[in-house]
Amino acid sequence: MRIDFTKMHGVGNDFVVFDAPADESLLAPGLLRRLGERRTGIGFDQALVLERPRRAGTAVFYRIFNRDGDEVEQ
Repeated sequence: MRIDFTKMHGVGNDFVVFDAPADESLLAPGLLRRLGERRTGIGFDQALVLERPRRAGTAVFYRIFNRDGDEVEQ
C-alpha cells in the first residue's frame, strides 16, 4: 500500500500530514499506530489527517492523532 505524506519537525516534535480525502483506510484500527512507530514505521509525535470539508465554505476538515493512534480532542 502506498501512502503519501509530508513530515515536518518543529520545537522538538515531529508531525506527519496525510491528505486522505479519498482513502479512509488510513484510519483503519492500528494503522496510524503502526505508522507512528519509530523503528518500523515513519515515526511521529502526532499525525494530522486532512479530510473532505464537512461544512460549506470550508476548504478542509482535519483530525489530529497521537502516535498511539488515539484521536486528540479539540
